[in-house]
Parts: sequence; structure tokens; C-alpha cells
Amino acid sequence: MPSSGQASELSILVLAIGNILLSDEGAGIRTMERLQARYHLPPEVEAVDGGTMGLALLPCLKGRSHVLLIDAVKSGKEPGTVSRIELTNPPAFFRTRISPHQIGLSDVLAVAAMTDGLPPHLLLFGIEPARLDPGLDLSPEVAAAIDTLTKLVVQELAGIGIALQPREAGDSGRPAFPAAKSCPPVG
Repeated sequence: MPSSGQASELSILVLAIGNILLSDEGAGIRTMERLQARYHLPPEVEAVDGGTMGLALLPCLKGRSHVLLIDAVKSGKEPGTVSRIELTNPPAFFRTRISPHQIGLSDVLAVAAMTDGLPPHLLLFGIEPARLDPGLDLSPEVAAAIDTLTKLVVQELAGIGIALQPREAGDSGRPAFPAAKSCPPVG
């Protein structure tokens, strides 16, 4: 665990990927909503709704010490299974399709790797989807796993040295997390 002096040097991006119009495809976004509803995020942690933005996400990665991606992950496991995957070689990892956004996400990570913009610590957190058909509701299996995935992200942040503070019971001032357009422009 880093010392308290190192926390100010951290720049952590929690990047939710997904499409909430395609049922379990929105698991990353729904996990991010749960995270922000339950915890205050300190300045060292930026939460971004990356949706299905593809290469527009590239500037969001620049200068980050850690990136935690949250997405639906097809790995052949039981629906609702939560995964934590360290991405030591993202372009090689995405040769096997596991994320419904693989093309956009793998392109972003490949370009970041080619331009030395890949963060030193890159993790993928996911939930195995049960269905990816049109609809706003998550499947029961995925909906039941959102809390587990949220806790896993909170534990990961604690391991990095960021202890999130829970929101008070009456704290209804949950901020909306910014869309990817809030990231600095390429250039």
C-alpha cells in the first residue's frame, strides 16, 4: 500500500464501458452508478461514463497511474460471474473476444500502447452477461452481481491507497458522472 504521501501522485480513472439500451451490456454503467451512489470519490479518482465512445476515450487514459475498466465480459462463465483481469498486454489480450466492445476498446488500448499513453496499471472488471438484447433492465443474474462488482472496485481502490468514504444515509446529492467528452481533447 502506498504511503499517504503517494496518494497525491495518483491519477486513477474508473472507466465504465457499455450501452444501457442493450440489457446486460449496460453492466459497467450500472456498476458505476452504484459506486457513485454509495461513495464519495476523492480528487485522485475520476469516474467516466465511456459508453461506446471508442477512440474518443484515448485522451482519458493520458497521464493516468491506474485505469479500472468496468464492462460486460463474455468469458463463457455463468451469467453474473464477476471477473478481475490484469491487462499486462492489452492488444494481445483482446485477440480473444471477451467484451462486446472489444473492437473499440482494443483499438483505444492499441493506440495508447503505440503512443506510450498506456497507463502502467490497467485492470478490467466485468460481469458475465446473460443477455445482450434491446432493453433497459439487467438480467436477474447480472443485477444481483452489481453489488459484488462494486465492492471489488472499492477494494481495488483501497489496495491502491484510496479509501472511499461511504455517503451518508440522507445524502441524496449523488453527482452524475461525466460522459467521456469531459476528458481532455487529443492534441
